[in-house]
Amino acid sequence: MNGTASRADERLVHVPLGERAYDILIGPGMIARAGGEITARLKGRRAAIVTDEHVEPLYLAQLMDSLQTDGIEAVSLTLPAGEKTKSMDGLAAVTDMMLAARIERGDAVIALGGGVIGDLAGFAAGIVRRGVRFIQIPTTLLAQVDSSVGGKTGINTRHGKNLLGVFHQPDLVLADTAALDSLSPREFRAGYAEVVKYGLIDKPTFFHWLEKNWTKVLEGGPERIEAIAISCQAKADVVVEDERETGRRALLNLGHTFGHALEAATDFDSSRLVHGEGVAIGMVLAHRFSARLNLASPDDAQRVAAHLSAVGLPTKIADIEGSLPPTQMLMDAIAQDKKVKSGKLTFILTRGIGQSFVADDVPASEVLRFLEEMR
Repeated sequence: MNGTASRADERLVHVPLGERAYDILIGPGMIARAGGEITARLKGRRAAIVTDEHVEPLYLAQLMDSLQTDGIEAVSLTLPAGEKTKSMDGLAAVTDMMLAARIERGDAVIALGGGVIGDLAGFAAGIVRRGVRFIQIPTTLLAQVDSSVGGKTGINTRHGKNLLGVFHQPDLVLADTAALDSLSPREFRAGYAEVVKYGLIDKPTFFHWLEKNWTKVLEGGPERIEAIAISCQAKADVVVEDERETGRRALLNLGHTFGHALEAATDFDSSRLVHGEGVAIGMVLAHRFSARLNLASPDDAQRVAAHLSAVGLPTKIADIEGSLPPTQMLMDAIAQDKKVKSGKLTFILTRGIGQSFVADDVPASEVLRFLEEMR
């Protein structure tokens, strides 16, 4: 099956990758059902759960009970919350826990948390014993619609974000929409930026739908589940077409090149800027830069900024609290994120709402001048 199935308040998105195909189950109560859903798909009966200090008191006991009920023996590791956990030290802690627990290839690593935990646990799952099974249980909106789907894993280094990692597809994604009720408004809005991204890439009707229904998405109910399902299906479609980001999958980086540079500029301090906020600013910058290059109308950039601002997301570099390093340092981060070739950069630009494309010949000098003006 390739597509989205539904029953009542639940959706199923299938990612058809041959022997590595997997399901994304979306709806309330998925954590309580985890044991049964995992045993229906995997033969291993041992699991290592990776979570963080924010998620542990909310959902770890429920997950452990579900696994135990279905005969899965599990250990867990709780790490500090925040982007700085995606580090060599964090990776060492997870891999050491897995080896101490004698996790074998048929067993599973379960990521219970947001994108940081998913990226870190997925990387560990991809390298321990050259690859063990991997289950994503994303508890943030950002992770449910983006980072938990597609198999990109990794950690940050002092040179930039996500520069060490592997492609390691999950065996199952359980997106428990009830878990989103525990998010702060700021965390939910940050995840919403990734939802908007799918409309801006190639789904202008979805973006228009979000402009009309965003308050209902934030409030919960059918519109929230629908937005998550559409986002997951959009990402699944791209991943199936270009699993290892050699072509079309690069479009999923819309707003991320600018956003990652801004995150690095704040030293990944989540009190100043979280990932989804960086993406929101980055998507506006991408549209404004496209207008600067006469590729798109300035009205489109203003429309994107107006929607994100209405939701409560930052849309300008000046919206980031505190001082930022010189623009050349932002350029250094951009050069790491998307390599320079003959003085030119690869960016995701746009010809209008829902008309994004990969541009691999953007002059670095133009980007530098643009960023100077946008500060």
